[in-house]
Order: sequence, then structure tokens, then C-alpha cells
Amino acid sequence: MNNKVSIIWRSGKPQGAIELSSGQLVSSMISSGEGAVDKASFAFSSAHECRLDLEIANANISYGSYPTMVKVDTAKNPFTFMLRDICMDYPVYIPEYGVIVTSDEDKRTYDDISKYINGKGLQTKLQRIDSEPEENWEQAADNTRKLRCPTWLGLSRDMRIFEVTYNNQQMWHFIQPRNHGMDVLYPGTSIPMLYKFMFGRGVGCSENITRRLEDGIYPILHGEVKDGGISYNFISFAGLEKTPLTAETLRGTHFLVADRHGHGNMMTDSQLKQYEQLLPEEMNRDEETVLYTRIEAVNTDPIPRYAWFKAPVPYGPHEIPAPGGIYEFNGDTGFSSFEDGKIFVAAKLNNKPLPKEEVAVLIMPGETAVFEFYIPHKPISADRAAQLINNVFEDKHKECRLFWEEKQRSATKINLPEKRIEEMIKAGLYHLDIITFGLEPDGSTAPTIGLYCSIGSESSPIIQSMDSFGWHKLAERSLGYFIEKQHEDGFIQNFGGYMLETGAALWSMGEHYRYTRNIEWVRKHQSNFIKACDYMLAWRDRNKKEELRGRGYGMLDGKVADPEDPYRAFMLNGYAYLGMIRAAEMLADVNPNESKRIAEEAVDLKNDIRTAIYQCLAKSPVIPLGDGRWCPALPPWAEARGAISLLIDENRCYTHGAFTGRDSLTGTHYLILQEVLDPNEQAAEWLMESLAEMMYVRNVALSQPYYSIHPYIHIRRGEVKAFIKAYYNGISGLADRETYTFWEHYMHHSPHKTHEEGWFLMQSRWMLYIEDGKKLNLLSAIPRAWMEQGKCINIENAATYFGDVSFSVVSDVENNNRITAHVCCSSDRKPESVEIRLPHPQNRRAIKVTGGTYNKSNESVLIGNFNGDAHIILEF
Repeated sequence: MNNKVSIIWRSGKPQGAIELSSGQLVSSMISSGEGAVDKASFAFSSAHECRLDLEIANANISYGSYPTMVKVDTAKNPFTFMLRDICMDYPVYIPEYGVIVTSDEDKRTYDDISKYINGKGLQTKLQRIDSEPEENWEQAADNTRKLRCPTWLGLSRDMRIFEVTYNNQQMWHFIQPRNHGMDVLYPGTSIPMLYKFMFGRGVGCSENITRRLEDGIYPILHGEVKDGGISYNFISFAGLEKTPLTAETLRGTHFLVADRHGHGNMMTDSQLKQYEQLLPEEMNRDEETVLYTRIEAVNTDPIPRYAWFKAPVPYGPHEIPAPGGIYEFNGDTGFSSFEDGKIFVAAKLNNKPLPKEEVAVLIMPGETAVFEFYIPHKPISADRAAQLINNVFEDKHKECRLFWEEKQRSATKINLPEKRIEEMIKAGLYHLDIITFGLEPDGSTAPTIGLYCSIGSESSPIIQSMDSFGWHKLAERSLGYFIEKQHEDGFIQNFGGYMLETGAALWSMGEHYRYTRNIEWVRKHQSNFIKACDYMLAWRDRNKKEELRGRGYGMLDGKVADPEDPYRAFMLNGYAYLGMIRAAEMLADVNPNESKRIAEEAVDLKNDIRTAIYQCLAKSPVIPLGDGRWCPALPPWAEARGAISLLIDENRCYTHGAFTGRDSLTGTHYLILQEVLDPNEQAAEWLMESLAEMMYVRNVALSQPYYSIHPYIHIRRGEVKAFIKAYYNGISGLADRETYTFWEHYMHHSPHKTHEEGWFLMQSRWMLYIEDGKKLNLLSAIPRAWMEQGKCINIENAATYFGDVSFSVVSDVENNNRITAHVCCSSDRKPESVEIRLPHPQNRRAIKVTGGTYNKSNESVLIGNFNGDAHIILEF
């Protein structure tokens, strides 16, 4: 049986041809309008409604791959549909093109069908978000996963860290020493070192544990377990074995050694040789990092109660006492040691050596028993352990707190109405800092990403967060990692065969220059920038082949993430363009000839990418949207014929916990961030609609949500509610709600993932301040609730392209019906204008404005000809 469909244009004299991916076009006939047609080609002469009827034989309309796709290759607005999708009840409706595809039995006109669809009052998911009340933390938390994540405690710069897991869902609490992403092994074995310990009666029917960072931000873990009449209050943090922890005493780890201890690491032969020379000194230090833990058991009952403690012991397969040997507990010293005599824990009870590995202590009402243990990163000699156990917990706690406080003083000062978000931003910077490794006080540092080594792409939000919140020196040192590890031919590649690092690293270097305007840094490294660009240009030249016309001509090829997809990916090419255009910007004053050459080459690449995008728009089959419209779902690479998750050609696409990963995580929408597509052009519009409709839950991507860059695009498009929806649901579902640590995936895979945390920090930064050409936008996407009565926002020394900017807002909407704001920038490169959004909590509009021009539609005040100091008053 042949398949018959009708294509209806509202107007416009369409002309073109019909192309089928499979099947045979039996006939095509003009049944409405005037014009000429043969079997494949058609040309309408009527400017009014036109209808083309098609009959197709031997079509594949079954489920599965290689369906019959019909490309309507018109001179203007070409598009493609899958024949099996055509249905009279739900016709393909593309109002942007003024075209409908329906069953040939459907005799309605274009206007009839359009009125029918629009009359249903349907909404896309983005339209629904915009019509609903604004999202908040509570709503998001009630509707998303609640994940708990292990806590990483370290010193910053030093790869010798500890992974600490306090929970009541397993038999034990755990401590695992790590050398960055790699396990530390038990002496003489290949088994990862892992210690188990316990306090309280054990695992019961209720989960009664809470955890929190000190003051909500510092890498000092506090918690409480309530067990009958005993409350166990614990504190854990990392410190040094002998020396007080200060910025001056911190040594760190050479970045190459730390780099090699990250998963997925790649090194050249010369880098590997240097690593091997550095390794012995780095692995045999005369002072260990130490995990300090104190557990206070408080009797809150009116009668005596028992408390229980078990000292940390080795944990191995099948609960054997100690992998590869025997351990011994000494009640006279409180030490636990391996067969070689090395001490792996020093434990105290009420400031005396712990007498037994397991103890039960009777505590009088209102009194306390204090259990402490100190675990060196690697077992130490008895002499060193004797010194270690004499360390005073309170002293070590105080010096740890002061160490982290000092770091905070150098960062942007942030005070927000929502303390959870304020704490997450501040804690997030510390989380980045803990696993940015290198020798102090100078030299390159490795901005690692959880268990993994640094990657030009995934480290970008980490480095840019450092710059955004005032840590310019650390950002520059982290960029040094990519400069020092650059290959002789200019290629930058450090992780798992990823091919996109060169452009992404150049982008971060260009962003750093925009913040700092450090021309001497550019002058010093200009040859590195030029080599990187030339490498990508040579790569591009290899792809200027005629057979690639329509399939990614002139575009770079190679995989961008874990899946082995060696195609001409838009994400890869967008980063190449963005990196080169930033390199040209950096070189403008130090090497204008090279700057001009690279900029011109970058624009040529951009044009080829855009050509490929619009070719993909024409050949990608359309998908239905929630309001009855249809739009193309673009593929992540130029060779593909539509969204990979539609399984048009691929036999398998499920990876990393989702069918949609290639499209939504490393997809074409990156081109908007990468300045290839304008946020408001039609391709961007359809990208955002198709992704939200088919690939997001609560406007959050599946599996590894922070790979999707759509929150940035929402801000650029002025879609505040959509941004806030993504923002809150992103953090509530992936970050530990107590300690703010991010997972990589929802599947409890890869803890302390700073790539995810870096993008959260950048989303927060964009929400608070974001540049737009020569204009600075402030508070352009904050929640409306932040402007409720009495609430304040205060940001000091926010790092921007225009130098440091400070701004504050106070809401007095109930007493005096006003919101006041102050913006200050003393930089010699201040913005030409500032636009600050000040939304009323009840969605009211100002009736009087002082200090600028008010825009009622977006509730913002524009301060033109900004002179560096502005006061704004909105009266309602």
C-alpha cells in the first residue's frame, strides 16, 4: 500500500524538489494553487495557498532505523519529515515556514488547520514554565533526587586528600586516603587503602545523621548522629602532621605528579620522563597530611546512657582484618599498626590513649565523652605517631579555619538573600581550590575535575570561576598547566583522547585576558597561542574536501567526550572558532599581523559552521512541540541526519545513563555560547525548544546535566523563569544538599566533580553579573523572591571584563514602596552603560524611577553614560 501525504504552504510561491531517503516517489501533484510539477520538482506561481500531494511506494514506516524521510528541498526554508510521523490528527505544523504536512485525506486549508491547532491552547514546556509561578529551592527539592556525596577534605595544592563518608545507610563510616583520583594502597598489596569506623549503637530503622560544612562554607565537616539519649557530634578536617597549616607552610604537589594521578591522563614522552624524575621526591615526604576527627558523645537523657566507639581499622574484601597481613591495636598508646610497625591511626578517648579498639562508655546526664583519632595519609613510624597524638585538636581546628578564612579574603565578597545559594558559591570556590594542585607559591597548577585530570573543556568553567570571583593569580597558574603541557606542534590534549581541548583552553586564556588585561602575560605566551591556532587551521585544511560539501566542509573532526564519535562535531568546531577569535583579541596589541590573520581564518571557520548548521536544519526531521508546532531537532555533528536520539541511523545511542546525551550534553546549542549562533536567531530558538521538549526534565538535562549549556542561553535570551527553573532543579538534584558537593552523574558516579560545580558557579555569576558588549548587566536573572521586604544583595569587587565592580540593593517595598541600588566601578575601563534588573516581589512595575531609564518589560534600569557611580531608586 502506497503512502499519501499533502504539503500545504500558506503563501510564497514555493519551488524546489522532493528527495526521499528510501522508497520511490510514485507521483506528485499540485491540487491547490498554480504552477508546474514533475515527479520530483515543483514550482508554484501562485502567491496564495499552495498544496502538493505526494504518493510514495515501498516506504519504510516501521519502527527502527533508516525510516523513509522526505526532504522538501525548497529554495527558501527547506525541511525534512519522517513519513511515518504524518497523521491527520497531529499534522506537522511549522508556522515559522508557513507550511503544514498532513494526510492526503485532510482537506482542510492551512488556515483551518492552524486555527484548529492554536485553538487547543497548548503550550511548549518553555511556555509552561513562563506561565507558572517562579521556581524556588523548596519546589525543586521536593521534585528532584536527594543525593548524598562523599566529602573530600584536603589542604589545597596538595594531592594527598581524604575521602570521608559518614552515613547510616551502610554498616560503616569510611575514610579513604587518595592521591588525587588514585587510590593509596595498603603496604605490600595492590588493594586500595580504606578504613572503616563506627560510633553509636549501629544501623537502625531511622536515618538520623545530618552533616554540614563549618559556617556552611569551609572545608571542615561537621555532623550529628542522634542515637537514643546520646547525640554524637563530629568534626573532620585535613591538616599537617607537624607544621602549623598556613599559606607560608603549604608546599603542595608538583602539578605534573598530581596530573598523572588523575584518571584519563595523557602525557607526551618528555612529560612522562619529567614526571618519573619528580615522582620519588613527591611520594616520600617528611610530613604527611592528616585527617583529624573528633566525635563528642553528649548524654541528653536524665539518666546515665552508654556510648559506643570503634577505632578506624582496615577494610578489605570480605571483611578480612587487613588486606595482605595483620594489623595490631595497642591500648597503651592508642595506636593501630600494620605488620611493618607503621602506625595508621592514633586514637584518644577523653584525651588519653584509647584503651581498646571498641569501647562502651557510660556517660552521666549532661556529660560528654570525647573520642578523637588522627589518620596520616600514609602510615608513619611510631616516633612520628607519638608526636602526632600529642597534637591538640582545638589548635589544629583553629589553624585550619584561619587558613581557609585567609583565602576567602582575596575573593569577591558575596551576600545574598538566600543563604543556601550564598554558601554554595563560597563553598564551591573552596571545592575547586582543594583539588587544584601545584607547588606553592608560584608555578603552574592543575585545575583538576574530581577524580579526573584537567581537561581543556571541563576545566574551563573552573578557571573562569576563579577569574570571575577574583582569584586571578590562581586562574593564570591554572592556565599555565595547558601552556606547559602543550605539544610541540601546538596541539593541547591531556585527557582520554578528547580532541576539543585546544580551542577550549584558548577560550579560557582569552577570558582571563579580558579580566586582567595582562599584556605582558600575552607577550610571554604569544607563540603558544599562535601555535595552537595554526594546529587547528592545519586540521581544518585537511577537511576542506569537496566530498565533505553538505557534511561538514572545512570543519575539524574528532570526539568531544567519552563516546567514540570521530565526527565533525559542532561543539568541537565552536570551541575552535571561539579559541581562535579570543587568541586574535589577545594578540591585537602585541602581534597585530598574526591577530588579523587568525581573526580572518576564524571568521571563515564560523561561516563554514553556520553553513553546516543550516544544511542540517534542512535535512533533520522535524519533531512535535507541546503547542502543536513542529521544528527540526539538530544533530551534534554535521554528518548526521537529525538528532542522534531519534535513532535514524545509529543502532545504539544509549550511553552514560541516557539516550539523549549526545544531543543535549555535547550538542549544537554550544554554538550559542561559542558565539557562532546568535541567541535570538531561528536556529537557536528551535534548538532551545527541541531540547526542552524532548530531552530535559524540569528544564534539566539527563545523566550529567551540567554539560548542557542552556541556562546561559536562557539568560542571553532574557528567559528568567526558564533559567531559574534550570538553576534550582540542577543544584537540588545533583549536589549534596548538606555539604554542597556535586556528583558528576545522578548514578552516584564520580564524586567531588568540580566541572559541574564550576558551571554552577558560572551560572551564579551570570545571574548576578554578565557582560553584553560594552554594557554590564546586573541581577538579570535573580529570583523575584530576593526582592522581598528587607532583603539585601551586596557584592564587593565582582571581577568583570570592565574591572572590579561593586553593587548593592535593598528592598523596602512594604514600608516605603521602594527598592534602592548602588553601583560603583573605579576601573579605567568601566562599562559604557549598566543595566540593573530590580524585580518587584509581587510583579508590580515602578511608577517613579531615579537614576536611569526604566524598562517595564524586563523590570530593569538602564544607566547610560555610566560614570563609575550610580544610585537608583524605584518607587512603586
